[in-house]
Amino acid sequence: MSDNYYDILGVSQQASGAEIKKAYRRLAKKYHPDLNPHDKNAEEKFKELNKAFEVLGDKRKRALYDEFGQEAKNFDFDPKKAAAYKQSAASGQGFDQGFGQGFDQGFGRAYEAGSSAHFNFESLFGQMFGRRSPTQGVDLQTRITLSLAEAVRGVERKIQIHGKNLEVKIPAGVDKGSQVRLAGQGAPGERGGPPGDLYIGIEVQPHPLVKREGNNLLMELPLTLREAALGADIEVPTFTGSVTVTIQPGTQSGTRLRLKQRGIPSLQKGGSTGHLFLTVHIYLPPLQNPAYAHAIEHLESAYKGNVREKLKL
Repeated sequence: MSDNYYDILGVSQQASGAEIKKAYRRLAKKYHPDLNPHDKNAEEKFKELNKAFEVLGDKRKRALYDEFGQEAKNFDFDPKKAAAYKQSAASGQGFDQGFGQGFDQGFGRAYEAGSSAHFNFESLFGQMFGRRSPTQGVDLQTRITLSLAEAVRGVERKIQIHGKNLEVKIPAGVDKGSQVRLAGQGAPGERGGPPGDLYIGIEVQPHPLVKREGNNLLMELPLTLREAALGADIEVPTFTGSVTVTIQPGTQSGTRLRLKQRGIPSLQKGGSTGHLFLTVHIYLPPLQNPAYAHAIEHLESAYKGNVREKLKL
């Protein structure tokens, strides 16, 4: 793996701070250990990304990295220590003479602790030059699936993410592709840094009777021949409770009725709720006895002219 921080993040040295942050967040989500369990390569890649962003995401550290490269780690990206480093290099002392004494003392203390001591170079340089700055945790993503009724009404769901149990309030009106953001519920930050956010993607199951068009709902309304011909008051279910609909006498199959604001609430502030549109479909009873057939023949005489007279292409 490259030790060039720009290469690790996949950006050029001329990239803006916003471009660097965008690249880091995209790659950190891709390689986060929570999303790649038991994948050692992803874990190592994630660590390298954090190291690279810790430097390139900080203007001061980035400037020193651009000037000194990986050697900037030797003085922990401290401008004062960088000046001392340059001065010692100019005088011919170099790193070994300018900083070697502190290094030797630190190594000696580790050696004196015994052969079983774990010699941590990062910890040693941290003691010599100060700790690294906090890093914000990466954002996490997950998905949940709702019924259409839950999407219309809103719902509370319990989920588990990053070892935590969370109760999520899904607002009324969400659709497939909607996202709910839980601030501070992403991955924890490093070295005391703030946590990232959690983004919950929404999937909505299709309904067997109702379709969605924007914030409107569409449903077929079955009527008997008598209800359509003579009119009737019928009860119609909606996701927000039943309503009584008056069918006018002589209603034809295909007629569209509108139930105002019985659709889906708008997610936009100040937006209006959609409507429920009912399309009439007249159902005939099964032809089971001669009396019914006779009644149909009698009704035929009520038609005036050819009902398909205007059916011309």
